[in-house]
Amino acid sequence: LVRSLINEFDGKGYIVTTREKAKYAQPRVEKLITLGKNKSIANVRKAMEILQDRELTSKLFDEVGPYFSSRAGGYTRVLRLAKCRLGDNASQAYFGFVRDEATVEATADE
Repeated sequence: LVRSLINEFDGKGYIVTTREKAKYAQPRVEKLITLGKNKSIANVRKAMEILQDRELTSKLFDEVGPYFSSRAGGYTRVLRLAKCRLGDNASQAYFGFVRDEATVEATADE
């Protein structure tokens, strides 16, 4: 789930999952983004240990970390969806990054 969200950073910026899974993964993603703000060998190794993927680790330190460099915390959010999942009736949610309004509008115009 953490890998999927980081992979979607330059795409939609969110994934649809159950609310419980999103709440479970949120602190892990927040800690990884905090690591990604400071590119040092120790931080790269910690992130690589968690993500197990060189491309995602480089994306974390080259794109995601610098994007949130001026933000102190609260990089992700969980927004509840009205419809429940068909089959087991689990509550669903959008799990995504907090974006600036100007960035979202510029992306929507393109």
